This record gives sequence, C-alpha cells and structure tokens, in this order.
Amino acid sequence: MPLDTVFAALADPTRRQILSMLLEDDMAVTDVAEPFDMSLAAISKHLNVLTNAGLISQEKRGRVKWCKLEPDALRDASIWMQSFGQFEAVNLEAFERFLEREISDLGEG
Repeated sequence: MPLDTVFAALADPTRRQILSMLLEDDMAVTDVAEPFDMSLAAISKHLNVLTNAGLISQEKRGRVKWCKLEPDALRDASIWMQSFGQFEAVNLEAFERFLEREISDLGEG
C-alpha cells in the first residue's frame, strides 16, 4: 500500500481512534460506531478509508460486519518514520515558544 494512502488515512483523529479501539480486539461496526457522535454512514466512510489503506479488514459474519486491525499495513509507515530517529527529538514546547516569539515580532514590525 502506498505510504500516501496510509498517512492520509492516519491524518484523521476519528480514524486513529478507531485503530486504537481495534488494538484490543475485532469489533462489530455498530460497536465501533458507539462512542462517536456521528451517523453509522459517517463511521462506515471512515472504515472504508481505513480498509482501502489496508489498515483494517472488514468481514461479514452472519448479519454482522466485523472490523479487524491489520498491523502489517503499518510496517512500511513505521519503518519510514523510524528512519528519522537518527535526528534529535524536537522539543515541541520550545519550538512553540519560538514560533510565538516570531509571530509576535512580525506583529510589532
């Protein structure tokens, strides 16, 4: 699966939360939808994005559609991200303070 598709799927916080829920166990679509304040159709769209990215699989068992995490799909993305591990971690708080100073300096100029 192309990394662009995987990262696009991971860009949405709802989809990341769904993946976290599926870490525990396979879930019925209705159970996946339960904690979210959105329609079943909206959740289904999120599930289809995750399925198309290869991050989950969906299987019909009787009348119920089940979702299962496909952890291998994250392998390439993980390897790509780990390649940046050779660099020192960014101190996000210091970076945020720097940006705030830069923005305020622009406003004063």
